[in-house]
Amino acid sequence: MLFMEERLEDILYLLKRDGKVKVKELSKRFNVSEGMIRKDLSKLEKYANIKRTYGGAILERKIVHDEGTSSRVIKNLDEKQSIAKIVIDQIEENDVIFLDISSTNYMVSNMMGNFDKKITLITNMCRIAMDFDYNDNIDIIQIGGNYNKKLGGTVGAFSIEEIKKFKIDKAFIGVGGINIEDDFISNFNLDEAETKKAIIKSSKITYLLGDNEKFYKDGSYRFSKLDDIQYIITDTKPNEEILKSLSQTKVKVLY
Repeated sequence: MLFMEERLEDILYLLKRDGKVKVKELSKRFNVSEGMIRKDLSKLEKYANIKRTYGGAILERKIVHDEGTSSRVIKNLDEKQSIAKIVIDQIEENDVIFLDISSTNYMVSNMMGNFDKKITLITNMCRIAMDFDYNDNIDIIQIGGNYNKKLGGTVGAFSIEEIKKFKIDKAFIGVGGINIEDDFISNFNLDEAETKKAIIKSSKITYLLGDNEKFYKDGSYRFSKLDDIQYIITDTKPNEEILKSLSQTKVKVLY
């Protein structure tokens, strides 16, 4: 039998993976009484974004605010690595790609240090550009514009005008939230959201990058709809309801 703290962690993992849990199923899974599971869910409701329902609990959508790219780069490293590996597999010889301001894209650039395919990489995140000083296979184009210190990159009107000049094969876009039910994709900062919109418009193929939790979060600014993108890259298999909803769109999920 698991200790209570371990059981709570497992229940929260299941909620993040599936979006909901049922008391009866958890009782059987952990070999404890249904009353014990209800107490567990009551504890989780106090500090996690879950809501008790009849017979179980669901993961509530959460409005998130930007805490700055610098602080995000050290969080959820395993999830970011899983996503980054998939991103790298999508890049082909002679591609023109865009890595925008994103802690996950920064992980991608870290893992591409010895990348041996010849590509052109466009970015508006300064840290990413510096990762390739010693890689002759990758030509770097740094987007200019208003430098936002909190974001660690350039955003806004000037950046958008520069982005419009390029024809991008594949854009990899960080995201604050993916709302399948209401059909919108969002982020934290207005200028950044408008910049992401311009990147998507200039790209043949757009990949959204976000761990599974992003399916249950919303940012303050909407910048796209699902019809505007082709792929979502995430760290683990989304729950069946999300996959069913996405199957009715043209968006493919990679995990």
